[in-house]
Order: sequence, then C-alpha cells, then structure tokens
Amino acid sequence: MPRVSAAGRPTAAKDAAGQYGGSVTGHMTPEQFRQHGHEVVDWIADYWTRIGSFPVRSQVSPGDVRASLPPTAPEQGERFSAVLADLDRVVLPGVTHWQHPGFFGYFPANTSGPSVLGDLVSAGLGVQGMSWVTSPAATELEQHVMDWLADLMGLPESFRSTGSGGGVVQDSSSGANLVALLAALHRASKGATLRHGVRPEDHTVYVSAETHSSMEKAARIAGLGTDAIRIVEVDGDLAMRPGALAARLERDVARGYTPVLVCATVGTTSTTAIDPLAELGPICQRFGVWLHVDAAYAGVSAVAPELRALQAGVEWADSYTTDAHKWLLTGFDATLFWVADRAALTGALSILPEYLRNAATDTGAVVDYRDWQIELGRRFRALKLWFVVRWYGAEGLREHVRTHVALAQELAGWAEGDERFDVASPHPFSLVCLRPRWAAGIDADVATMTLLDRLNDGGEVFLTHTTVDGAAVLRVAIGAPATTREHVERVWALLGEAHDWLARDFEEQAAERRAAELREREAAEEQLRARREAEARAAAATEAPLEAPAGEEPEQLVVPPAEVPSVETPAAGDESTTQATVQADLEPQPAEAQD
Repeated sequence: MPRVSAAGRPTAAKDAAGQYGGSVTGHMTPEQFRQHGHEVVDWIADYWTRIGSFPVRSQVSPGDVRASLPPTAPEQGERFSAVLADLDRVVLPGVTHWQHPGFFGYFPANTSGPSVLGDLVSAGLGVQGMSWVTSPAATELEQHVMDWLADLMGLPESFRSTGSGGGVVQDSSSGANLVALLAALHRASKGATLRHGVRPEDHTVYVSAETHSSMEKAARIAGLGTDAIRIVEVDGDLAMRPGALAARLERDVARGYTPVLVCATVGTTSTTAIDPLAELGPICQRFGVWLHVDAAYAGVSAVAPELRALQAGVEWADSYTTDAHKWLLTGFDATLFWVADRAALTGALSILPEYLRNAATDTGAVVDYRDWQIELGRRFRALKLWFVVRWYGAEGLREHVRTHVALAQELAGWAEGDERFDVASPHPFSLVCLRPRWAAGIDADVATMTLLDRLNDGGEVFLTHTTVDGAAVLRVAIGAPATTREHVERVWALLGEAHDWLARDFEEQAAERRAAELREREAAEEQLRARREAEARAAAATEAPLEAPAGEEPEQLVVPPAEVPSVETPAAGDESTTQATVQADLEPQPAEAQD
C-alpha cells in the first residue's frame, strides 16, 4: 500500500534514480528536481486548498518544534519523501497561517501563485545581483518594474529612474527607513559623515508618537541615539501636527541643532493615521530638512486612483517606502523604496573596492544596486513583482485593494450601529480599530484583552490589539487574499458572541460578588444584633429585681430592723420629754470602766 502524506497524496517510494532504498548522496539531478518540484508545488497547492481547516494561530508551546527534531544533523542524505512528510509533521503545527482567510492580525503579509513562482525562478537562477555586470537583467528589470509601480501609484516624476531619482527593492521598510536616514545625514552634513561620522550632539530627527519603532532603531544604528529624536505632537486623529513640527524645528535651529529628517507616515501601524504631507512638505523645505514618507502598509493603496488623495502632498517627499509584501500580493521580501535624488543615497552608501571594479561601473552609465542598500549581495527580487504585475494587471491589483477597503468600511458600519462596540479611530484603508463597551465597574482593558484571547484561542480567526487614548482596542486588519465578505461577517459574529458571553459572565460574577457582600453584611448585622441583645440581657440581670417563677408566691425579703440604742425615759418629775428625745438621738458613748 503506498504511503500517504498528511495532505492526502501518495508519497513516492523511490526517486527517479531508484535510490530510495537507502541513503541519498550527491546533487539532485534535473530529473529528480522535476519530480520533487512537482511534489512541492502539489504540496503548496494542497496547503492553500485546505488552509481554512487549520487554526489560524499556531497551537504549539515554546520548544515543541525543536523537540520534534533530531539533536544532530543527518550524517547521510535523506529521501526527499521524508523531508516532505516532515513539513506536515514538524513545520505546519508550528505555523501561524498568515494566508488564512481568518487572519486579521497585524497587517497582512500577502503572497500569491505568481509571486511564489517568481521566487522559484529567482531561486532557480541563483542570481547575485549586486551590480549591473553581475546580471544586467536583475538590475534593469528592477528599474523598469519600479517605474511601472511608481506610475501605477501616481508617484512624482522625480521618483522615476529616467529622472534624478529612482526606485529599488529593499528587504523591508525598516531597512528603507535606515537608508533614508543615512542619505539625509549625508546631505545635511555635505558629505562629512563619510569622513568623520555623525555628530549626535548636533543632529535631530523628527517623528510622532505614532511613527513606527523602526525609525528609532534607525537612529540608533546610524549612531545618533535616541536623544536626537524629537517627538512631535499629534491631533485628535493621531496625525502629526504641522504647527507643532514647525515650532520644534524653529526651537532646535535657534539652539544650534541641525535638523536632518522628518518621518511622516501614511497609514500608521496602530490605527492607519495619516500625517498631512501637503502641510508638512513646505515646512520641511523651509528648514532644509529631508522628508521621508513611511507608507509601509498603506502606500500600495494608491494603485486605486480614488485613494490617492489620502497621500496628497507626496510630491514634497525626498524618499518614500511601501511594502508590496503586505498588501500587493507579493511574498516577503518586497519593499518598494524611491528617492527623488539618488545622489544623496549613493553618496552615503557607495564604496568601491578594487575587486568590484568593472568597465560598466566605471563609465557611470549603469546602476549598481549594491550602492542603494546596506548589504552587498542581493536576490533577484524583481522577478516575483514582474510575475505579479503581469498576472493581475493594474485592474486586478486595484480590485484587490478596493475589495478589502470596502469590507473594512462595511465592518465599521456594523460596529457603529451596535451598542456593544465603538469605532476607535478613522478607518480610511482596510484596518478597523474596535473598542468594546463594558458595563460600569468592569476593568475595560482586562475585559478587552480577555475577549481577544478568547477569539484567538478559538482558532477560527486571529486578531491583534493596540492602544488608543490609553485604552486597549482590537485591530481588525483585512487583507489576506483569501478573505471574503463571508469571513468578515464571521469575525463580526464571533466578536459579538464573545462580547455577549463575557458580558454575561462578568454580570454573573458581579451578581455573585453582590450576593456574597450582602450575605457578609447580613451576617455582620446579625452578629451585631446578637451582641447588643446579649449586652442588654446582661445589663438587665444586674439592675432589675429577680422575678419569681409563675404560680409561686414571691419570697419575702426579711430585713432585720436596725438596732436602736435603748434610752431610758426619765420620770416626768425628773426631766422633760424634749430632753429625753434629744438624749435618744445621741450616739451611745462607750461605757466607762467600773470602779
């Protein structure tokens, strides 16, 4: 009987060369790769088909995955069927399924069939595209696709490779924020940072409390430290206040600081707040400070023209980053990063040892992307983007974004009409922040986090949280490719059910506490009453006369008469009656001794 994988497919008993009777050694031949490649593609396709059957969040405990692995590496090569079987046995139990239709946590991390196949081709080619000469197609295809995407998103002409700037695929927006800061430092110092390094006591960077933490990390890595960071106040919608930025810049300049970079955000991580680029841009220009726009999540929404107004003022930006691997159907890593003036970027990052010199580079006619990033080496990342754009087309990408935005607006509408929830912040994209309402006397943050744990433990959906105005709220981020209206309806139903269950449970607990408090109060009152009655009885016993039992004559209390001193009454002829009375009142005197 053939072996069957957890996906329900027969596994090969031996490979094309008949080696599966024992250990496997040597390189995988093209024919073996063809066979096993088909098996892997089948496995992925089966996984996507059944992904909804898994709990969204991994259910393993820390150390479980490692406990299922041998302590040492295999001495001999193993059969590929054993490796494939361990995907089901070892890997899948430890996976949180980001492509699950019930995944509503963090921000989405899209992938798609065209993206996976593009990555497969990139891996198969094995290109190291650090310079144009190391593989011209890797460089020029990337330039061209980045120009395509700039056009699809309505970005300024200065970001095109045909102008003063250009685009590059970075590993992450965290990395893009770092290289933007390095370029800004290079420009602000007029190149002095290359020779002398940064002067943290002189330079300042401006963010808001809602800016992604990677900007602070970038300041640390660049050598500025956190003391160089200025936190600009936000308004009621959690967007950076232009007036507050101008005031801080004026104050720092007056004190002798050199402002280097302002990081504005389109779609903050907590709530997707939008900093007003059109107002911030002129302020940055007036002070000569680099304006970097971090649109990691929301930037790609601009493929839908009706959403571009949310980024009004982007033409003021010196650099701009957004992640295709979040919401544009392309697997990680695929950060799209543009600069308006590439000279500042390459000036900060370019270094040319002899072993990298070549004629094409020396002519200055080509782009070497190693000078646009921290690392030297780089994968052929543009292939998967090329595959995705060609498969979906502009209209397919727009439909993907529009669908999720519409679902988010519908979810927000349901919440606004429900007395159990409040919508905690504006929701221009596909994230909705919900604040559950709880009865008075309940710790709202504890109740909200309990609701979140209950939902995530159930396995159907996965959500995360943040804080808005100091209170815990639930983030519902819609963006997985497989998510449909049905799944949004389901998460809304689960939210309501969990809220109702907890509210009843809290009320029952409160009722039990009230009953217990009432019992304790009644018992205390009863004890007090009993004590007072006992005290009253004791007092009565000591003060009142004893009463005889019923039917008996009370015993008479005989009090002996007081002894009255005997006074002899004299004869009438001897002394008067008055004299005798006075004599009787006198105390008796001790008898005198007889002679």
